[in-house]
Amino acid sequence: MLSTPLIYQSKLLCFSLLYLFSTLFLALYTSLHPTQCLFRSSPFDPIQVPLFSYPPTYGEHKYAIPTNRNHCSSPVYFSDYWIALQEIQDLCRNSTVSSQDLRYMEGNGESFGGNFSNQKRMSYFHHLNDSVEIPCGFFKKFPVSDSDRMTMESCNGVAVVSAIFNNHDKIRQPKTLGSKTLDNVCFFMFVDDITLKELNHHQLISRESFQYSVGVWRILKVSSTHLYENPAMNGVIPKYLVHRLFPNSKFSIWIDAKLQLMVDPLLLIHTLVVSKKVDMAISKHPYFTHTMEEALATARWRKWWDIDALRLQMETYCENGLEPWTPTKLPYPSDVPDSALILRKHGPSSNLFSCLMFNELEAFNPRDQLAFAYIRDHMNPKLRLNMFEVEVFEQVALEYRHNLQKDRTSIREISKPGKPKRVSQDLFVNSSCCSKCQKYLFEMWGEYHN
Repeated sequence: MLSTPLIYQSKLLCFSLLYLFSTLFLALYTSLHPTQCLFRSSPFDPIQVPLFSYPPTYGEHKYAIPTNRNHCSSPVYFSDYWIALQEIQDLCRNSTVSSQDLRYMEGNGESFGGNFSNQKRMSYFHHLNDSVEIPCGFFKKFPVSDSDRMTMESCNGVAVVSAIFNNHDKIRQPKTLGSKTLDNVCFFMFVDDITLKELNHHQLISRESFQYSVGVWRILKVSSTHLYENPAMNGVIPKYLVHRLFPNSKFSIWIDAKLQLMVDPLLLIHTLVVSKKVDMAISKHPYFTHTMEEALATARWRKWWDIDALRLQMETYCENGLEPWTPTKLPYPSDVPDSALILRKHGPSSNLFSCLMFNELEAFNPRDQLAFAYIRDHMNPKLRLNMFEVEVFEQVALEYRHNLQKDRTSIREISKPGKPKRVSQDLFVNSSCCSKCQKYLFEMWGEYHN
């Protein structure tokens, strides 16, 4: 008579062996998995193969900025990929944005934006009459080729847009794209001659007919000599006039070239814009809440070369009603965004905000965080805005420093349109007695009393 082996007679031994092998497997899986997460599955059927291979000399992954982001947990819940895809496709097909869009002023001007006075620009903040035309750039022709223009106009879904001028950044491919994303999302990268030369030097550009690409990015060459002398201001055009450059797109994502997308664009639009029923989504600033905090930091760290012009800008806004952030501004949780990533649903409110923002940036400087709250709080119709937490920003994008090149002029020097002006020591030094922002500063510091 055959007897059962002793190893099978001990349940405790069997469970012990099962536990041992399971533990060893999980330890090995966790150590070898690129995210070091236990069974971190993706609900959106990602493309597993790399989208594009760069030569080692290009260095697209140099100078990453470290964060405290936990790769194994997410501060935001993303919908199922197929649900997000279907809803966005339905919204794009049924959108009536073209019939509800704004009417834009046309004409010929010395500058791309028209260079309007303070009083004239602010007269367009209250847009209650659809027959009134508003200034929104394009008073000079935007210098791209006809083939590129046709491609831009053919994007009728989601446009993901970025720009590199003066070779300040690297082109980085987005990660974890869903299997149908490239059929529904257009990726566009605006570059100037200097950047294009660098891409050709590394033999990165693929050519098909008259179209150029690097991985998923469609390359659009811009002749910056016909725009602004300051490359940062040239970058503002696709950043805030994306609805005009891509007039048939229904949604858009602006992403600074210093960022790499880590989440599928369809999931970002669906989770941060569509599900929240907002016009725009943007991250809160990691440190500042009040506009004046950002202005003081801009002056202190010389993020903009003309401090006296910064003072004039802030006093102009204070004189016309700029207030520090308080709980009365809720549901807006902050006055200062991190504008490296902007998600939009193209429509009257978001398009108006973008036009007004561009006009202010041309009037003063390309530091868009300074004009953000003033426009948002004073425009009508109001902007439905989702200002998400910094942890969400760090989850969906990986940030890199700008190119660090020893043999070239620094980014800060390139951004100056001319010789530095003589400036005061700081933004409001020795002017608190009569500054138009005195009330603002006292309220921000909690020292104002009626």
